[in-house]
Amino acid sequence: MQLDIPTLLVIATANLFIVSIALLTMVGSQASAATRCAQLGVVALVLGGVASIAAGYAWAPVLAPLAVALFGLCQWLLHRALGSWLGHRSRPDKYRKRPIRRSPQDWLDYRWCARCLLVLLVAAPLGYVLGFASPDFQLGWSHLCLAAMLLLVARATLFPLRHVGRAWRWWLCACLVGTAGLMLVRAVVGIWGSEAAQQSINLTMAVTLNLGTIVSVVALLAAWRDEAKARLHNLAMTDGLTGLLNRRGWMERAEGMFANAQRYQQPLTLMMLDLDHFKRINDTHGHEVGDKALKLFARLLRESRRTGDLVGRLGGEEFCIVLANTHRSASIGFDQRLRAMLQEVGEKELGFHMNFSAGVAVLRDGDGTLAGLLARADTALYSAKHEGRGRMVQSDGGLGQTVI
Repeated sequence: MQLDIPTLLVIATANLFIVSIALLTMVGSQASAATRCAQLGVVALVLGGVASIAAGYAWAPVLAPLAVALFGLCQWLLHRALGSWLGHRSRPDKYRKRPIRRSPQDWLDYRWCARCLLVLLVAAPLGYVLGFASPDFQLGWSHLCLAAMLLLVARATLFPLRHVGRAWRWWLCACLVGTAGLMLVRAVVGIWGSEAAQQSINLTMAVTLNLGTIVSVVALLAAWRDEAKARLHNLAMTDGLTGLLNRRGWMERAEGMFANAQRYQQPLTLMMLDLDHFKRINDTHGHEVGDKALKLFARLLRESRRTGDLVGRLGGEEFCIVLANTHRSASIGFDQRLRAMLQEVGEKELGFHMNFSAGVAVLRDGDGTLAGLLARADTALYSAKHEGRGRMVQSDGGLGQTVI
């Protein structure tokens, strides 16, 4: 059976239509913004294919530039989805004290590519309309702009800021780069090639679109799966009330910090914090106010920490922080700074004064596990509570030195 080019294009558009319906139904209503962008991108590609096919029969001056605009919109939406999936569009941490170090690959960074895509999104259909007197110009201009957009989107699959699957990124990148190359060849052959060469490249383009559709959709589904897995992992590692790491998430990351400190012989300080008389707050003001107090304390902990410090809620009113590359004296400054902030903000936002007890343990040569360091900090915290609360006790081989 021999298929002509229009039939292959109709098949590709029909496949995309079915895929767009499947994506909308499988993902459901709880999809993230990145997944929604990918879904809308597929829909834009379907509508562009319909407009392109219809332009061959009627209303070509309107439908042809509309198809170009929809194809460009698809690339822009896919670029936004990739930016979210790979971490390029993540909001900066408002608690970060120092700027993020850029990688060497940022000579062509995501935001610069996004600006170029917006320019091309407008320029591609506009140039197509303005070049109505020259079909060769329309063909060359539209294909050049769309090929450039495909290459910019392909760039977004490289050098991710998040740890995501490599296989689907490389397959998607190969599809985008291959399609861009074919579009450039089609533009050259369409302007200067023979009729036989044009038929050959058009047939190759139609077959490639059908194959690329399948591979690209599989890649998008794999990206959605990675996103869902990461979201579930974050939910498992994060405390739902305060947004801090829970015990499991904190222990997992603290083990790595402990191992690095031992390996490179760097100082490390661990502080355990416990809100004083928290049960009394719940009994007197209610559990809603108690939850508000916990969220306030967690917020102040984030604002007081440095970049690299690890904060978590171990359970109830007990929190823990690892001060990276820090000696014993730094814990005193952190404790005083946190108490001052809590005294200033607590009365204003809660309507009553709130304080905490703290136990500190510093990494020593004899510490073999994080559990041992945590046990010494817990012993110091117990001493702080036993001696009247509202103070910090530093552990020193089981003996505590009280710091007011």
